[in-house]
Amino acid sequence: MWKPGNMLYPVPAVMVSCKRPGEAPNIITVAWAGTVCSDPPMVSVSVRKERYSYDIIRESGEFVVNLVNRGLVYGADYCGVKSGRDVDKFKELGLTALPLPHVKAPGIGESPVCLECKVTRQIPLGTHDMFLAEVLGVSVDGQFLDKKGKFHLNRSGLAAYSHGEYFALGEKLGSFGYSVRRKGK
Repeated sequence: MWKPGNMLYPVPAVMVSCKRPGEAPNIITVAWAGTVCSDPPMVSVSVRKERYSYDIIRESGEFVVNLVNRGLVYGADYCGVKSGRDVDKFKELGLTALPLPHVKAPGIGESPVCLECKVTRQIPLGTHDMFLAEVLGVSVDGQFLDKKGKFHLNRSGLAAYSHGEYFALGEKLGSFGYSVRRKGK
C-alpha cells in the first residue's frame, strides 16, 4: 500500500499563458489540467495560490492552454520551475507571443494547439484552486493540416508528464470504438 496521493499518470503537461493589462505575458506549466465538458467545450486548470500566474488568471478571468510537444518540453520544464516574478519567460525562451482573437492573453506560437479560455468558475480545493473555463477558440499549427484540412494532432510529437518525468507519446494501440468494430472494417 502507498499513502493517499495523486497517482493518476500520465497527464498532459501544458503551458498556460496569461496576461495582466500593462504587463508582459507569463507562462506557467500545469500538469493538473483536463477536459471538463464537450458542449460547451470546457477545460480546467488547477493552480497553487502562491504561484505568480494565480492572481493573473484570477484577475483577468482568462488564459490560454498551449499543448506541449517535443520541441516545447525544455520550455515547459523551465516555465514550471522559474517564476514570472523574476523572468520574462517568452523572452528567455525565445517563444512567440501569438495574438489570439478571443482573449487578451497570447498563445505560444510554437505550440501545436492553443485553447483560448474564459474562466467561468473558480473552485478552492485546498493547496490549489481549480479554474473552470469555457474554450472560446482554438488555434492550430498549420503544418499538421493535410490538403483536405484535416488536423493530425498525433503527428505533432505530443508530450506527457508522469511522476516527475516527461515522455513522448508515440505508439498507437487502438482507436475509439476498435473493441466493438466488426472484423475486416
